[in-house]
Amino acid sequence: MLCTRRLSGLGAGIAAVWPCRAGQGGLGAGSPTRRVSTSWSPVGAAFNARPEGRRLDLFGERRGLFGVPELNAPEGFHIAQEEALRKADSLVERACSTPPGPQTVVIFDELSDALCRVADLADFVKIAHPEPAFREAAEEACRSIGTMVEKLNTNVDLYQSLQKLLADKTLMESLDAETRRVAELFMFDFEISGIHLDEEKRRRAVDLNVKILDLSSTFLMGTNFPNKIEKHLLPEHIHHNFASDGRHVVIDGLHAEAPDDLVREAAYKIFLYPSASQLKCLEQLLVSRDLLAKLVGYSTFSHRALQGTIARTPETVMQFLEKLSDKLSERTVRDFEMMQKMKMKLNPQNSELMPWDPPYYSGVIRAERYNIEPSLYCPFFSLGACMEGLNILFNKLLGISLYAEQPVKGEVWCDDVRKLAVVHESEGLLGYIYCDFFQRADKPHQDCHFTIRGGRLKEDGDYQLPVVVLMLNLPHSSRNSPTLLTPGMMENLFHEMGHAMHSMLGRTRYQHVTGTRCPTDFAEVPSILMEYFSNDYRVVNQFARHYQTGQPLPKHMVSRLCESKKVCAAAEMQLQVFYATLDQIYHGRHPLRKSTTDILKDTQEQFYGLPYVPHTAWQLRFSHLVGYGAKYYSYLMSRAVASMVWKECFLQDPFNRAAGEHYRREMLAHGGGKEPMLMVQGMLQKSPSIDDFVDALVSDLDMDFETFLMDSE
Repeated sequence: MLCTRRLSGLGAGIAAVWPCRAGQGGLGAGSPTRRVSTSWSPVGAAFNARPEGRRLDLFGERRGLFGVPELNAPEGFHIAQEEALRKADSLVERACSTPPGPQTVVIFDELSDALCRVADLADFVKIAHPEPAFREAAEEACRSIGTMVEKLNTNVDLYQSLQKLLADKTLMESLDAETRRVAELFMFDFEISGIHLDEEKRRRAVDLNVKILDLSSTFLMGTNFPNKIEKHLLPEHIHHNFASDGRHVVIDGLHAEAPDDLVREAAYKIFLYPSASQLKCLEQLLVSRDLLAKLVGYSTFSHRALQGTIARTPETVMQFLEKLSDKLSERTVRDFEMMQKMKMKLNPQNSELMPWDPPYYSGVIRAERYNIEPSLYCPFFSLGACMEGLNILFNKLLGISLYAEQPVKGEVWCDDVRKLAVVHESEGLLGYIYCDFFQRADKPHQDCHFTIRGGRLKEDGDYQLPVVVLMLNLPHSSRNSPTLLTPGMMENLFHEMGHAMHSMLGRTRYQHVTGTRCPTDFAEVPSILMEYFSNDYRVVNQFARHYQTGQPLPKHMVSRLCESKKVCAAAEMQLQVFYATLDQIYHGRHPLRKSTTDILKDTQEQFYGLPYVPHTAWQLRFSHLVGYGAKYYSYLMSRAVASMVWKECFLQDPFNRAAGEHYRREMLAHGGGKEPMLMVQGMLQKSPSIDDFVDALVSDLDMDFETFLMDSE
């Protein structure tokens, strides 16, 4: 997934005027282009080798995190933020005194870059660095930059300098398409804060932004807060499945994979029991978003949120979701019937299929039908082999190689972080990927991509090279084996590397739209497309070797693994349709016609099919309402686009260099600097309809005939 920073303590305005978009970042001056380095080594061997720690160096220079000299100590964040603020003041003066023209956009982008390079680096450090002093200093830097952003959001002179450019039609028509789009994006972000309104309304907009930020933070914390119940209220024989706190049992999740039906039922009913404060927080958040949207000129929050996306309007999103639901309905019913039969077989006394059942029973069916025990696959997926597989794929498709480079003292935050140089066969060094792949205490458990520095064309003509972090949670190597990945871990690695290559190859003139800084329903396309590569035997056969014997992973094992993912997949997709529809209704017309819980009940019955459980409120655990408000559909739409790209361009030959170059040219190179639908049209050589998107998703659920024949032999 992309790590977005919209709600992480930068103040109400950081997501408005200077959004450093999805997965964003910043740091020091760009590295000069290099073609050869004697410190580069093969990527596969580097990831299978055990980290040895840093060599003892009492006198060597400590460079600082990501090579930023100031960040060799926590205090360096204060130096970096003060320098960014001084530069921002200077750029604001330049923007306000420069006549309207293309230079206006360049200055705005430089201003955005100056703030993002500190704020986004700090945003990563405050959650990932193992040392509290660094985390605290980074948090303070975020607050400081956020205060500056709030000032910029209310700087009328700065706003008017951009408005003069957009108001001059002749001047706008003379700009190239990317510059014109970036100018419009800056204006869109500006007006979200209400700066175009009169003073009273502008003050209300700022207050609402602050309120939304606070409510979002509170709601997000509440989504993970455990519930307690007195022990005597639960059957004693299931107590050991949960944590204990004196006389109480603590329920901190849904326990969806637990084999005992009673454990899953208890966890579901207790964990989802509504909290009055969380319910009030959600209601206030939805109302505040609606008020802000109306204040700045939109009929609903959803209309505002979908500006510039593939879908463009909530009406299109609902059309997509309703058509997809219709196409899925018969398949979903068959999936539920199959799960119910399995439940009846294993638990004949209580065989009604309930919302806590699908994850467990679909897994049981999958295991029974296909022999896909992860331990059978792990020996073939050493981390080094998987990284070498990515290297082979990128080399054949794009002429790109990954090389391991030894970080200098102080450059990384943990000894097991690996640094990759991304090198093109003719263009040279494209950027760096820091691989923070291994488990450690207090590390976030989500797999994420962070942009630490966005690429951009600098005024001196050099290109500021992108720098990103990929964060996974893989087990460490042991004395007897390298790190071994389950098939799911391998697919996640490919997914996150799709984001990284988008960042490396989004060679935009402006950092405001570099790489993954694009609309949400387009941003997941490159990463999901990589999942298709990871599930293709021709790709897997390039690297999947048993770490002890060197034996290749048999084709039938790959085929069965891929087909197993289609078991009950319609029901899982239907669940995503339900979530996405709920998100649209919550962010649609206000006042809402019913309570959020009654809307959940109605939507679940219409768009999912399993009964609502009384006295539960799943929406209060729906954390995506914060970062993906009105945009939860994006995952489904991105998957539809990725599916079409795979089938049209790579299914016949996943190593087709011409297709790879076409993909880079039409989809990756533009970042967010081009309308997303235009990029999709350029890639597919046609304009896909809603029906095309729906058909692409549904056709992915069809079983493969070849695998069926192999299973029947």
